[in-house]
Amino acid sequence: MAIVYLALGSNLGDREANLAEATKKIEGRVGMVSARSSLYQTKPWGYRSPHDYINACLRVETDLEPLPLLLATQAIEREMGRTHKTVDGQYQDRVIDIDILLYDQLRLETPQLVIPHPLMAERDFVTKPLSEICPQWRELLSRASLSRPLV
Repeated sequence: MAIVYLALGSNLGDREANLAEATKKIEGRVGMVSARSSLYQTKPWGYRSPHDYINACLRVETDLEPLPLLLATQAIEREMGRTHKTVDGQYQDRVIDIDILLYDQLRLETPQLVIPHPLMAERDFVTKPLSEICPQWRELLSRASLSRPLV
């Protein structure tokens, strides 16, 4: 069983309901949500939009390996109406965004997935809610290593 930290964000529609729906889907497909942060309202990061985000973090216990976890979270995003970056690679408004922040103490770099999330420490909308449910996240980030076999 792995301990995974996920970041959730929404800036379209009923943002709080979107986070609640995503959390329910995560519980059904990924694993047990053992901790949830408070909700945080933040400005968009990396692009301009009049729509503020609601963000939160989850601690999830899962049997999924990292890549199947990514596929599960992406499937949830698609089902909820998420479209990814624009053709020119720009961020855009979204119904739901689910990012994998930490996966145990694993460090993984593949073309599809990088763990720990490479920008997590730069984003207040991640660090504030994550600090609520995982005060030791900086220590986990520094201890993450490639020592775990990737099967």
